[in-house]
Amino acid sequence: MSSQDPSNFFPISADAHVNEPYDLWYERLPRSMRDLAPRRIEQESDGGWTLRIEGDPMTWQTVSRDKAEEIAANRTAEATVEVRLKAMAEDGVGAEIIYPTIGLYVWDIKDEAVGEASCRAYNDWMHERLGKCDRIKLAGMIPTWQVDSAIHEVQRIAERGFASAMLPIVGTPPWNDAIYERLWAAIAETGLAVTMHQGTGQGATGGGVVYKGPGSPAANILTAQTQAPRTAALLAASGVLERYPEMHVVLVEVNGGWLAWCMEVLDEFARANPRWTKPKLRELPSHYISQQVHCTFQNDPIAIANLPMTGAKSMLWGNDYPHDEGTHPRSREVIEHLFASVDEESRHQILAGNAIEIFGFDPAITRTPAWESARPTG
Repeated sequence: MSSQDPSNFFPISADAHVNEPYDLWYERLPRSMRDLAPRRIEQESDGGWTLRIEGDPMTWQTVSRDKAEEIAANRTAEATVEVRLKAMAEDGVGAEIIYPTIGLYVWDIKDEAVGEASCRAYNDWMHERLGKCDRIKLAGMIPTWQVDSAIHEVQRIAERGFASAMLPIVGTPPWNDAIYERLWAAIAETGLAVTMHQGTGQGATGGGVVYKGPGSPAANILTAQTQAPRTAALLAASGVLERYPEMHVVLVEVNGGWLAWCMEVLDEFARANPRWTKPKLRELPSHYISQQVHCTFQNDPIAIANLPMTGAKSMLWGNDYPHDEGTHPRSREVIEHLFASVDEESRHQILAGNAIEIFGFDPAITRTPAWESARPTG
């Protein structure tokens, strides 16, 4: 990790998003697939819209037709380098890695041909729109319905300069299944990081409803957060991380307060139950998690308090721009409050150094404002 003076730099957001056009997939997929792809359906009566996947409604918003058109225009504008750089400068951020928004639902598609085409369409569109700026890194969506297709897309996005292979946080089958061994090997060969966003995958709870009634929204978000420790446990305890020591896994928008607890639970089980621990690992599970598993947070004081147990290498900060629950445009204020008691080396590592190492950002970009010095690449 870089030992440069961390006292004056622009942080890197390891969790940013693009709000895709409502009809991105409808426009780009073959006609035979359009009715199953993510798309917006407008309602003539009130101008509202619903997002449908395979014909099933996912979200609903009621606005006037004029407002709907304004929202659609803003979504398209946010997917330009100029708007992204201005937003970074406004927030005091030096660079970002971008994940989808509507695309988070794509892994819910059951038709594998439609799912694979949807992942490729998103990756092509992102590369066209935002793939040539040194301050913007892209997470490419990997179709996981068939391992051969997943490997092909991993190799394709690596050749295009993407920074990570994005997989759903809930695997089908689960991520400890031997079927994925060739996929892990392919990702490791490219050097791409693995990223997994909260609420993704068939059976994931982040975008769905597990509980209903009083208190259900809070219980649902807490349930979604439990995807992270379960995935970390599978990857560490199954030996995947041990077999691919250079592979980094970033669990996105899951906060970090759970990590110390997860590491201790897994280690205590391994120590107390050696007969039940299979496979036998050279190190305790926490060793692999501390070196290769990372989580992003926006405003998590518990993650900061637990740094003596987890280490700073496990944490990355993100502003979640342009989502309403993110810290933009007040990220500097949040950071100063949250990191008030954190030593400068750890502060730099969490806010910039880890992202530089994992995603391949040029360290120099953290020294100048985003808008003033951005330059095209490629």
